[in-house]
Amino acid sequence: MHKPHGKHINLALQGGGAHGAFTWGVLDALLEDGRLSFEGLSGTSAGSMNAVVMLDGLLEGGPERAREKLHAFWLAVSTAGSPFSTMGENAKTLLSGKPLFPDSWPVADWMRMWDTWISATTQGAHYNPLRDLLANQVDFERLRACPDTKLFLAATDVSTGNVRVFGTREIDVEVVLASACLPYLYPAIEINRHHYWDGGYMGNPVLFPFFYETKTQDILLVHVNPIVRKDVPDQPHEVMERLNEITFNASLLREMRAIAFVQKLIAEDWLKPEYRDRLKYIYLHAIRADRPLGDLSSSTKLVTDWSFLTMLKERGRHEAKLWLRQHFDDVGKNGTVDIQNEYLRGQEV
Repeated sequence: MHKPHGKHINLALQGGGAHGAFTWGVLDALLEDGRLSFEGLSGTSAGSMNAVVMLDGLLEGGPERAREKLHAFWLAVSTAGSPFSTMGENAKTLLSGKPLFPDSWPVADWMRMWDTWISATTQGAHYNPLRDLLANQVDFERLRACPDTKLFLAATDVSTGNVRVFGTREIDVEVVLASACLPYLYPAIEINRHHYWDGGYMGNPVLFPFFYETKTQDILLVHVNPIVRKDVPDQPHEVMERLNEITFNASLLREMRAIAFVQKLIAEDWLKPEYRDRLKYIYLHAIRADRPLGDLSSSTKLVTDWSFLTMLKERGRHEAKLWLRQHFDDVGKNGTVDIQNEYLRGQEV
């Protein structure tokens, strides 16, 4: 595996359907820059897919091969026989700022539309085109043997409601599908007699494995779901879209509160000497989605038109290059996120 000289960092990649192409762009720019190496990768849903494809490429042939594999993966997504592909013809409408679903469409009708589409496919509801796509593009045996970078992929246990974090030695195509299993599109993924849905419900993405299983203090969090929207939604489709964003950010905000609390304990010397070595101060960095993806509704997470995906990629590249210019020198020295003001405003830690 190629080991670039430079600084080590952990990457945390949010999930968000086709908006994961924004993360593709971020990763592409980081790989092109070449000054960072990744000790840990945490991913959920589309973030899990980006993580496994990139790491497999790094193992196979270094940063350039990783960039090639990410490009090939998203190109395949754009042409895959998935329910997402039926939205492709609407990309131009969405990019013009018009809503995908008319206000007159009740959510129940939308859900029935998907149910009808899935039932109509020749392979039924159990067919997931991403299974073959991932199996063809990723060498999971090679991933499981990775000696340097640790993978942490999140899924939600349907029975308990708890997050399940799969580690490097457990990763296979079913784990990635579990991490990305939206229950209104696909049946739960069964692994060892447990059933799983999308990890975004309970960990989008999970950060806590970095605290205990990596040495690196720096975490770069790549968002695809805006945290803040200034306008209050009043139309049905707008309400549902904002609920989607809030739901898939909730677990992350809880982890932010935990990080802020530990930082306060360390900074204000509240820990007894025997406990100080058990906790580490996290240098948190973030590439937010509020500005670069704020003009897009959650409905566009279903759009896999190639022109739309490559537009998202370019936005991700732009944000990553901006972050590198502004904050690369801080890696290993300081965090560049004010957790209290940027994530927990109005809450006391």
